Amino acid sequence: MSDILNIIADETLTYHQQVLALARYAENTDHTLALSPELIQAKADRIICDLGEGNAPYRPRYICPDYELLMEKGCKFLQLEAPKNLYEALNTLLIFYHSVPSITSFPVYLGDLDDLLERFVLKESRENAKAAMRLFLLNIDRTLTDSFVHADVGPQDSETARILFELTEEMQLAVPNLTLKYDPDVTPRDFAALAVKCMMKTSKPSFANHKMFTREWGEKYAIASCYNGLKVCGGGFTLPRLRMYECSLKAKDTEDFLENVLPYYTSIMLKMMDDRIEFLVEKTAFFKSNFLVTEGFVKLDNFTGMFGMVGLAECVNHLLGIKDPKKGFGNNAEADALGLRIMDRLESLVNAHDSKYAAAFNHKYRLHAQVGIDSDGREDSPGARIPVGAEPIIPLQINHSEKFHKYFPTGIGDIFKFEETWENTPEAVLDIIDGAIRNDMRYFS
Repeated sequence: MSDILNIIADETLTYHQQVLALARYAENTDHTLALSPELIQAKADRIICDLGEGNAPYRPRYICPDYELLMEKGCKFLQLEAPKNLYEALNTLLIFYHSVPSITSFPVYLGDLDDLLERFVLKESRENAKAAMRLFLLNIDRTLTDSFVHADVGPQDSETARILFELTEEMQLAVPNLTLKYDPDVTPRDFAALAVKCMMKTSKPSFANHKMFTREWGEKYAIASCYNGLKVCGGGFTLPRLRMYECSLKAKDTEDFLENVLPYYTSIMLKMMDDRIEFLVEKTAFFKSNFLVTEGFVKLDNFTGMFGMVGLAECVNHLLGIKDPKKGFGNNAEADALGLRIMDRLESLVNAHDSKYAAAFNHKYRLHAQVGIDSDGREDSPGARIPVGAEPIIPLQINHSEKFHKYFPTGIGDIFKFEETWENTPEAVLDIIDGAIRNDMRYFS
């Protein structure tokens, strides 16, 4: 069968999934955006991966609209007035979400829901507010059917967030992802404990280090998609990734990797990012005519490129000749030290590059520890994580993670396993999270 027929005959796809697959197929038949021979070879060697962004990018990968502006002024394009009560606010958001694109065609950031809704929630009885928000969450789960749809709350306490935690537990919905922006000096302990209780039953919310993100992005930042830090009223142009293990296979030794191989492939990927962003901004319509731009919900200067990487652990272990992951990165001082050297080198290479765009970030791109995709093998652990099955006990795993989170302003995350008896002691889990955040862990799941 033809590729088109394969898509439309696939009984595992819904109608809308078929439409998206057909659109992606059409996009990938265009070759206006030229690829260098070096990039073609790096992709063939599985060293550089474009994460399925397509041959002709026509919208930014991640978009984080200023939803406060929507609450204040409404939207001319969608003929929405500023909402006056909770029901109008929820309806306005639901309508608006369907016009916020991304790499998946679903919105990756739904806003800081407590900031957006608290003024309306407090005017309703708690029973009515909870009933309305239940329908709101049900609508999101059924219509925004993508695992990267993400909402934020915190760091302050709010009735809105408390209701969200209750509903998250009760409804057990897959969408949206949820993050609590956490500051131990601001977030009330009883409120944070409620978040932990919800997390232990649903795996959400995750905890973001509010102080760290505000230092890097300012007060108006978003946690979007999986755990991506981005600027509100902006977002991420593009996110390709460097597979560090495959990259290390090209090196004769550690010094060759640091001085020759890593700079070579970094430069190829930076050029790829420049070309894709220039094409998106200058050749396509998005930044010229999309209402999100023309009405000020996003601004070009607030977007940056996200330089992704995976497989630091396997890269380190290969360079040191370590075969057993339990004796390597995360469990070995020499391996950890090399991991830090590699990250220092990669950070300096990315920071030395100037972009034509990303004006709000001094024309710099920012590093991202990419979480992996379903086609990845065991040779590339997500970002800077310790390989699955080789993790030390939780205190040591946390201490290890804290060393690497500083490198990734656009996101890094670790998953920590707690067995069920911890559900009875959310305060104890909060003590662990509190210590991790105070020691510069960026994101805790």
